[in-house]
Amino acid sequence: MPAKGKHRRPKSRSLTRGLVAAGTGGAALALPLIGGTAAHAAPAAAPAAAERAVAPAKTVAAAAQAVAKKAGTVTYSVVAGDSLYKIAEEHSLNGGWKQLYKDNRKAVGADPALIHPGLRLTIGAKAEAAPKAKPQAEAKAAPKAAEEAETSEKAERAAETARADRSERKSAPVAQAAAAPAKPAYANNLDGWIRESLDVMAQHGIPGSYEGIHRNIMRESSGNPLAINNWDINAINGTPSKGLLQVIQPTFDAYHVEGTAYDLFDPVANITAACNYAADRYGSIDNVNGPY
Repeated sequence: MPAKGKHRRPKSRSLTRGLVAAGTGGAALALPLIGGTAAHAAPAAAPAAAERAVAPAKTVAAAAQAVAKKAGTVTYSVVAGDSLYKIAEEHSLNGGWKQLYKDNRKAVGADPALIHPGLRLTIGAKAEAAPKAKPQAEAKAAPKAAEEAETSEKAERAAETARADRSERKSAPVAQAAAAPAKPAYANNLDGWIRESLDVMAQHGIPGSYEGIHRNIMRESSGNPLAINNWDINAINGTPSKGLLQVIQPTFDAYHVEGTAYDLFDPVANITAACNYAADRYGSIDNVNGPY
């Protein structure tokens, strides 16, 4: 046990430690003694100030990450064999290939069926930016407008109920007309037949591109919708290949697409049935590069 009255020489630093012996009866307790000088107390506030300065920066970074996550856009580079339909399906895009084309119309151009390898598409982009905030005067007027709207709400509901029976008979056709876009006009030529077929195929989830269809048509019939093959094995068996994509009647019957004419020589019916068959057999008409 150290003798009482002896102390260590203090060192020149802001905090010094020593031991004080306190007696309690016959036992002695060694208590730490901590001493500090007022001159060195101020720097402790510096880390706290730095922490407060860093906090807004962290908040801004977190907000930026949240905005980026919410945006959810993806940039995709087109490769050989791609089509807007195929890309939209692979990315489960709401609105399908038509929404993808709408979002990237400037990059794709006037022909949605003609995309080239290397073309960069934005997937999941919003069609329009969020509207700018209203001027301060309009913002102040908003509460008053809301109050007036609330006042007239009961009267509006009463009038709505009165019109319910009359409008019920008309609402369904009007809603359907509003939802259905105007049917585009297609040229009565090979280009128009292919484009109309692509729209029908998109509605039924049948893959295929303009280039894939056009390439196979030119090989099979040179673009003649009335072409007939009277010399191959199908002709010998009594079912000659007919039309733009040289389809035999049994295949047409099995793969006819609803909404098209039930006529093997009809260009759109012939194309869509052939593409439906090619999708089932080869994955897509784009994968067909010879007799099929």
